[in-house]
Amino acid sequence: MKIGKDSVVTLRYKVADGQGKLLEAAPEPMAYLHGGYENTLPKIEAALDGQEAGYQTTLVLAPEDAFGLHDESLLQTMARKDFPAGVKVGGQLRGRTADGREHVFNVAKIKGDTVMLDGNHPWAGQTLRFQLHVMQVREATAEEITHRHVHGAHGHHH
Repeated sequence: MKIGKDSVVTLRYKVADGQGKLLEAAPEPMAYLHGGYENTLPKIEAALDGQEAGYQTTLVLAPEDAFGLHDESLLQTMARKDFPAGVKVGGQLRGRTADGREHVFNVAKIKGDTVMLDGNHPWAGQTLRFQLHVMQVREATAEEITHRHVHGAHGHHH
């Protein structure tokens, strides 16, 4: 079966930075619902569209096509006294951007009485190299299409 709208794609992947340093290697295959459901990056979907199980490729994506440019407006500081107890550097918490939208922030640094938060994806601003290997392609179930994500093995569980 060819990869197309409303197909479930199971793949193995590795992500490296622009210099080839490995950032992540999926320990298990991952599955996503293909066809514009925002379950993977658009350039990855475009590269896999029409392919079949067994297909392998390496994509080099500019920051704009991956996790975006580093956005300075997503850097925030807060007083340590206002900071939730127990959260450490590397932890995450929900907050609001300057324009009031809910957003997830990473705790970047704690210095004295100040906590520095970064709302950028950790790979924002980086050119990334994705190694992809399509393991399986199948038709999505009606429920998966309605829910806009894959259920079951290597997908979402309710």
